[in-house]
Amino acid sequence: MKPLVVVGAGLAGWTLVRELRKLAPDPLATPISLVTADSGDFYAKPSLSNAFAQGKAPAQLITTAAGAMAASQKVELVAGTRLLAIDTAARVVQTSSGPLAYSRLVLATGAQPIRPALQGDAAEQVLAVNTLEDFARFHGRLSMANMAASHHETSGDSYQNRSKHVLILGAGLIGCEFANDIAQAGYRVTVVDPGTRALAALLPAQASSRLQAALETCGVKFLWGLTVQAVNHQAVGLQAGLSDGSTLAADVVLSAIGLRADTRIAQAAGICCERGIRVDGYLQTSAPGVYALGDSAQYAHGVTMPYVMPIMAAARALAATLAGQDTAVVFPVMPVSVKTPTLPVLVAPPPLATPGEWRGAEDGLWQFFDTEGRQRGFTLTGKGTARRAEQLRALEGHSA
Repeated sequence: MKPLVVVGAGLAGWTLVRELRKLAPDPLATPISLVTADSGDFYAKPSLSNAFAQGKAPAQLITTAAGAMAASQKVELVAGTRLLAIDTAARVVQTSSGPLAYSRLVLATGAQPIRPALQGDAAEQVLAVNTLEDFARFHGRLSMANMAASHHETSGDSYQNRSKHVLILGAGLIGCEFANDIAQAGYRVTVVDPGTRALAALLPAQASSRLQAALETCGVKFLWGLTVQAVNHQAVGLQAGLSDGSTLAADVVLSAIGLRADTRIAQAAGICCERGIRVDGYLQTSAPGVYALGDSAQYAHGVTMPYVMPIMAAARALAATLAGQDTAVVFPVMPVSVKTPTLPVLVAPPPLATPGEWRGAEDGLWQFFDTEGRQRGFTLTGKGTARRAEQLRALEGHSA
């Protein structure tokens, strides 16, 4: 029997497998092959941006080793294997380990960091963190800097103080989370962004200002209206050239300017892709027997949803469909928790392109109202995050 083939062993891929095994526990009746370019170890991706302050090494973020996951879920794990092509007519995927026939195919290929176009002889030294392997490289680079710092000093200024400086490109969700985490771990942090405020795509202006002020209290420095143009090697560490002609010395440069759904293989196979791999309400792509979910998917309402709660909801619905009970995915209101412990933030953004405005109701609470006076979103900060349930009820009441 041809297996169900799942490509991707991130949260989307493994959650789908676990949900499906609850409904179809017999591996003979429902064989599953999980193809992944990495080891297949299971870890919580959100933990990547709060590991430094907790003193956790990359290996400590793994919650279940790949072999144990494969055994418990009764799947064939095809690790260290890249997807190369999809033949949707023959129902065969070409991989770096050879061809694999499928009965149905699920693409949980995730997203890739957007790489800035940089000049300079150290442009390739700019890191991005989207996977555990990425985090291991970042962790290793900072560890090397610390080792070097313990052996060098210069007159008037210790090498240690100068080297432990991280430059972050982008003040969005990931940039702010990493800035908070790294600063709390004792590093100096500078964030460069072409905009004017933190988390501008998610938060109302006043909440952005409050978050920026909180991050500044733990040592994060923000440079607004600027971009990094070039990164070059210098005698010690790196030098970043900014768009205003100034330069910054840093030991590590981290790009956090956003993610782009990985659609390359799907698009080459003729599967309809836009911002992501287009799926309908049942997570079916334009190709028969091929589904997508997670960071790589563009859902029926036209958006990608690179957050944990949407992935969990999509995985449960798709598991039911694959088990024989067609189930449309329904996304409830799913607030985004921003992991900035200096100032906890919880935001339920309004639906995309909803006309309206943010209004500050009380300290630590902002509500988004559409042009008809209905509440369509909320932002909570600090102690206000305890009001999550109350604000969810308010949204449900306005949508009823």
